[in-house]
Amino acid sequence: MGVKDRPQCYFDVELNREPGRIVFQLFSDVCPKTSKNFLSLCTEKGTGKITGKKLCYKGSTFHRVVKNFMVQGGDFTENGRGGESIYGGYFEGNWNFKLPKKQYIILLSSKSQS
Repeated sequence: MGVKDRPQCYFDVELNREPGRIVFQLFSDVCPKTSKNFLSLCTEKGTGKITGKKLCYKGSTFHRVVKNFMVQGGDFTENGRGGESIYGGYFEGNWNFKLPKKQYIILLSSKSQS
């Protein structure tokens, strides 16, 4: 799968009343399970098996912003536990570090049961 074949999604955001867009390209060929979860949460797919809440990042906030470095967010369940996956709670991510070194990489946090 080439770079052009990888799915993309985006967040429309606002900071200090200034609109912007963050575009994500997902490495679905490298991390298929993690990519599917992220894309599903971006496109409002389903209801949480644990919380019963809509599985969606829309309307959630960034709870940590480090200027010129990173942002953290995604707790759409608003309980401080970090949200829920489409797989029901936490899941064993399929991490793969064979990605090019000179690209920006989005890390998705996934706690496993083990």
